[in-house]
Formats: sequence, structure tokens, C-alpha cells
Amino acid sequence: MADETLRTSTVVAPQTTRRASAVRFSARDLVNVAIFAVIYFVIVFVVAMLGIISPLVMLLTLPLSAVAAGIPYMLFLTRVRSAGMVTLFGVVVALLYLMMGHPWQSTVVTIVLSVLAELVLRVGRYRSKWATIWTYVVFSGWFAGPWIPFFLDPVAYLQSSASQAMGEAYVKDFTQVVTIPAVTVMVAVTLVCGFLGALLGTALLRKHFQKAGLA
Repeated sequence: MADETLRTSTVVAPQTTRRASAVRFSARDLVNVAIFAVIYFVIVFVVAMLGIISPLVMLLTLPLSAVAAGIPYMLFLTRVRSAGMVTLFGVVVALLYLMMGHPWQSTVVTIVLSVLAELVLRVGRYRSKWATIWTYVVFSGWFAGPWIPFFLDPVAYLQSSASQAMGEAYVKDFTQVVTIPAVTVMVAVTLVCGFLGALLGTALLRKHFQKAGLA
């Protein structure tokens, strides 16, 4: 009986401790971060490109990208085996968007929120389903980052080369539709959509969550 108990404990223990909190990246961890960061980036970028149609479409579709991107993000969280992977994911995403022309303030916000998201996941000991959901909600706050220059100086934002490249008609519509209150509401809706995206991802990936030991 003692031998049977010992055998059982040696089997169960690795299952309960495999989601270690130590920062110890393996090659597989780095590959997972890179792959899922690129997938997340592409999904958000593709949906955001719909904003070319009009400023109103941009405000309406940006929150939806948080829903769509929630699926790969939640799948990524089932692959997290080391502390720091969520932060590294955010750093990669931030750098990708920086290369696409996002302001440096957005990069800083994204990295800071990635650290906070990591802390949320850590509070759940990397094993809580609800911790993963709130982790994505916190990370989705980065959508406010690209709008910081607009909040600071709307006139200068519209006079930037990026805005002017959209054409005179687009800029005119932008001034009428995109206001600070409108952007604030859009960011708030994005957080709600982040929550919905996390729930959707969790539901669709239930088997992956169970396999990863996320209760």
C-alpha cells in the first residue's frame, strides 16, 4: 500500500508543478512566444486595416480585433511553462507595432501592461482559468497606447505625415468623427471585447485548457 501511494504521488506531483513560476526559457518557449506573437499581430493588423474605409469603421472595428485575437492569445497561455513568457510576448508585439509606425508611447504602454498581465497570471499561480481571462483583458489595454499622441495634441496628430497620407477627405471625416470622448469609449469597449474574446477563446479551446491543467 505504501509503495502504491508513493507511485501515485510521483505521478501526480509533476502535473501540479509543471507550470513553474521560474524564469527559465527553453527553445520551445521562445518559439511559442514568437509564433503566437506574430499570429496575434497579424490578426489585429488585418482587422485594423478595415479602418482605411472610414474613421467610423475604424472606431467600430478596432474593438472587434480584440475579440478575434483573443483566441490565439488564450491558446498561447495554455503553452506558458515559464514566468516571463507573457511579458516577452508583449515585448515582441510592441516591437512589431513600433516597426509599423506606432508611437514610442504605445510601445511603453504595451510593455508595461504585459508585465501587469504577467503579474495577474502569477497571482493565479499560472493555473487559474479566470487569471488567464483577466490577463488578456489587462493586455488588451494596449489599444489605448497608439492614441496617446492624439490625447496629448489632436491638432499635431492630424498634421502628422501618417494622418496626412490618408488623404484630405479622410482627415476631414476624422476631425468630425474621432474625438477624445469617442476614442475613450472605443478603448473602454475594447476592454469589454477583450473580456469577451477571452471567454470565447476559453470556450473554443476548452480541451487545451484541460490538458494544460488550467482549472
